[in-house]
Amino acid sequence: MLKKILAVLAVAFLLGACEDAPPPAQAAAPAMRNFLVFFDFDRSTLTPRAAAIVKEAAAVAKAGQNARVTCTGHTDTAGPANYNMALSLRRANTVKDALVREGVAATSIAVVGRGEGVLLVQTKDGVREPQNRRVEIVIQ
Repeated sequence: MLKKILAVLAVAFLLGACEDAPPPAQAAAPAMRNFLVFFDFDRSTLTPRAAAIVKEAAAVAKAGQNARVTCTGHTDTAGPANYNMALSLRRANTVKDALVREGVAATSIAVVGRGEGVLLVQTKDGVREPQNRRVEIVIQ
């Protein structure tokens, strides 16, 4: 009788050892967050509302481990294309500088200028459209 009990226990142990181990937990894909900061016409200075949005974005970036941040500047179609490209870069760098002042590592921030190339609101050339004067902050 003892042999039968030991045999059953041995079989149960061996079967348990042969079961597949549960798959390792996969790390969740990092959440991507977007923020939009709008600018006044022909300006690259932050409005109080824009500064508040940058502060919120900085808090999200600092909460993430090894967060990567991209600041992409845009303009409306008023003015020459080369001027707008430079303005979009100034805007993106203004946002980067504000993020750094809020404690985000400068090395984790990429700056891109798109000028009038990627409009949020499609307009004809020469149109002043407030929604197009922006910096998009993407945090990954």
